[in-house]
Amino acid sequence: MPSPTAISHLRCEYLENPLGIDEPRPRLGWRLESRRRGARQTAYRIRVSTTQEGLAAGDDALWDSGRVESDRAAHIEYAGRPLASRDTCHWRVEVWDETGASALSAPACWTMGLLAASDWRARWIAADPEIIRRDPAAIAPTLTEPGTLAVFRREFTLDRPVRRATLYASARGLFEFHANDRRVGEDIFAPEWTDYDKRIHYRAYDVAALLAPGRNVLQAVLGDGWWSGFVGWQETRARYGSLENSLLAQLEIELAGGTRLVIATDRSWQCATGPVLFSDFMMGESCDARREPHDWLPAREVAAPAAALVAQRSEPVRCTQEIAPVSMDEVAPGIFIYDLGQNITGRVRLRLDSAPAGARIVLRHGERLNPDGTLYTENLRRARATDTYIARGGGTELFEPRFTFHGFQYVELTGFPGTPRMDTITGRVIHSATPPAGSFECSHAGVNRVWLNAAWSQRDNFLSVPTDCPQRDERLGWMGDAQVFIRTATCNMNVAAFFTKWMTDVEDAQTPDGLFPDIAPRLREGENFTGLDDLCGGAGWADAGIVVPWTVWRVYGDRRIIEKHWRAMTAWLDYLERTNPDGLRTRDLRNNYGDWLCIPTDTSFRTHSPMKNLLATACWADDAAKMARMARELGRADEERRFTAMFERVRAAFQREFVRSDGRMTVETQTAWLLALAFDLVPAHLRNAAAAHLVENIRALDWHLSTGFIGISHLNPVLTLAGRADVAYRLLLRETYPSWLYPVLHGATTIWERWNGWTEQDGFFEPSMNSFNHYSLGSVGEWLFRHVAGIELDPDVAGYSKFVLKPFIGAGLDFARASHQTLHGEIRSHWRRVGPDLASGRAGGRLTWEITVPPNTSARVFIPSEPGTPVGTDGLAPLGRERNFILCLAEAGTYAFTSTFDPARAALHP
Repeated sequence: MPSPTAISHLRCEYLENPLGIDEPRPRLGWRLESRRRGARQTAYRIRVSTTQEGLAAGDDALWDSGRVESDRAAHIEYAGRPLASRDTCHWRVEVWDETGASALSAPACWTMGLLAASDWRARWIAADPEIIRRDPAAIAPTLTEPGTLAVFRREFTLDRPVRRATLYASARGLFEFHANDRRVGEDIFAPEWTDYDKRIHYRAYDVAALLAPGRNVLQAVLGDGWWSGFVGWQETRARYGSLENSLLAQLEIELAGGTRLVIATDRSWQCATGPVLFSDFMMGESCDARREPHDWLPAREVAAPAAALVAQRSEPVRCTQEIAPVSMDEVAPGIFIYDLGQNITGRVRLRLDSAPAGARIVLRHGERLNPDGTLYTENLRRARATDTYIARGGGTELFEPRFTFHGFQYVELTGFPGTPRMDTITGRVIHSATPPAGSFECSHAGVNRVWLNAAWSQRDNFLSVPTDCPQRDERLGWMGDAQVFIRTATCNMNVAAFFTKWMTDVEDAQTPDGLFPDIAPRLREGENFTGLDDLCGGAGWADAGIVVPWTVWRVYGDRRIIEKHWRAMTAWLDYLERTNPDGLRTRDLRNNYGDWLCIPTDTSFRTHSPMKNLLATACWADDAAKMARMARELGRADEERRFTAMFERVRAAFQREFVRSDGRMTVETQTAWLLALAFDLVPAHLRNAAAAHLVENIRALDWHLSTGFIGISHLNPVLTLAGRADVAYRLLLRETYPSWLYPVLHGATTIWERWNGWTEQDGFFEPSMNSFNHYSLGSVGEWLFRHVAGIELDPDVAGYSKFVLKPFIGAGLDFARASHQTLHGEIRSHWRRVGPDLASGRAGGRLTWEITVPPNTSARVFIPSEPGTPVGTDGLAPLGRERNFILCLAEAGTYAFTSTFDPARAALHP
């Protein structure tokens, strides 16, 4: 009996049942579920109603799309009645498949936020400074030290049961709300980081279950966060001009019978100090559990910011995992070191079963240990990363900081009354809760750890923005790191909403001259901050303003992101063309990072060199090529012609300046060849020669890589597509410095910032620039998915509705398997080499390969096989041969292939 079709994963703007969105034409999507070969959608019908009951009854008060003959199941714009503030939109979809059968989804929902400034009755409030003066233990904030956190509260009485209740909340700072002593939501660090001069997020929460007839209390703690806390590497607070945190909250309640109430922040709210003496991202948190809020004073109304209030469009920061320690050692009397076995971003939960009141327990965090087993903190620079808890006394106590996070694997515990146990602390992993999207495994344990390290570094550094590192006094949204890793990031997790949010930060940070920033959000400049004026326009960094929208469009089929940022992207290329009329980017290079942390390392910012000029020009050419392709997608024919001509002009200048007649480069580094080949800057007749020179360079370094941040993501893909997958595999499996496996063999559980990291290779060891959790060099992950497992985008079709399955089998791996969750469903690829091949007598020549093509998609499947040998195609008709591959076309379904393939022979005849 044929497998029936079902519908799952209903999403609105990439999110599951989002509350309080402000997109007037939200996009809807779903997946088909079926094990039937060839399963596909032929039509759909979307219904949207104001109530669940109305939706079930067929009352399509908001929108009925009618039956639409289409296989589209993603990015379908709502086209019903104009949506207003607070609208609740219940929706479901019916689809028809290729058999003529229909299926109906379960209902889903989204709600609209407060779309106009006039919808806000709340006033911004701040704590009365008198609460610090009245509390002898409270700490007044300064530019160099955080102060005691304020608590705000409002009591109110309800005379009937609650039908609906929504809390809309924002802050300059970070909030945590409780209603009747129960926490509101699971968000951490809300509202998230933006340019507070341009926009401030608000969040919406359904709190109906937390309220009841009678007396109710709504309470909030307000922390520093990005607004007034330490951000970046200069040890001063108030990056955005103020040490004063402020709160905005509006609780809208509908009671049984229809009565509506609004509880909004204003001077009727009260404020006091509480148990949190201070809390800061870099410095940590100090909490005295003996202190309860008391001596309440009226809150103070303050001026509203000029920035727009906007709904957050990405997954919130949350705790996604708990980790138990793997060991505990007493390294000195009363000093205990816990090892979580994994470098994480987050904090720990401390458990005390019977501590005397006033006991002071201190937790310090670090990524490594000193040779004597004590905690290593030198690479944290001036981040204290220290949490302190003063016990209340009397029974079990749990402490977890609220408004701080650390990057750490090891925790030092001191001041504990008695002897702690293994379960005294628990690691809490915190990051933007982007949904998992991919998995990878192969026969080599070290390679598996490389992929896992990159996935961990992604989780640890994707916290509201894509930061560089989570442990030291920096934690900024560096654009260069993000653009080299974004393709790998899409393989590991669904980061569409995350990067949609961040691209708004990027455009907010763009200068009036069109320069994209080097970091986003950009920090405000002023008398207390130096060195920020030039943090824009860096080659390979600012180009993320093009690369990120391009990648989100290509991977998710999202045209809206390139439409939204088209003017900003055009302004960037206008700037490049205006300042470099000869087609070579050699002028106004700003911070000139080059191939950051390449070997040998060059960390000079402002120097010019042929290599840095080559890199800047190559990135410009690639930007122009991407813009031309995106213009074609948007139907902008004139701009397509303009950017195509720009690409040709820059490529011609690049070839004159940097490419020799024999395929060599005037700058003979691996990254020079990689960029030239990856960005199609080498004349066609010289491509093979250039690739051969690249291989010769690698051979001359005893088969080692020497790239930095910019070149590394291109290294193995370029080699593979040039017919030298054998060299790519050789680099992957290299164990000596520099290589991907070298940190693994030295205990790495995340990606290191530097190839040598903890060791002193090349006589280098610089603790101030030595992060052990820095994802950039982990961009090899995309090659593992795209070319080892073979799950690749179609060159002409975005979003995986059509895609390519084409694994390049290399010596050193006996099997590889990967899965990737696309918007349409899960793609799987699992190949295994088995032998001996009894027919040929050759060991290792037999290959089995299983694939899954999700419903409503199709794939061009390239089966690795040697010419003249039989291939089992599982019922698919071969369409022809392309070198060492047999090409077939596969509709949805699971297939198993067999062939004869020896990677050693394939390397000789690519």
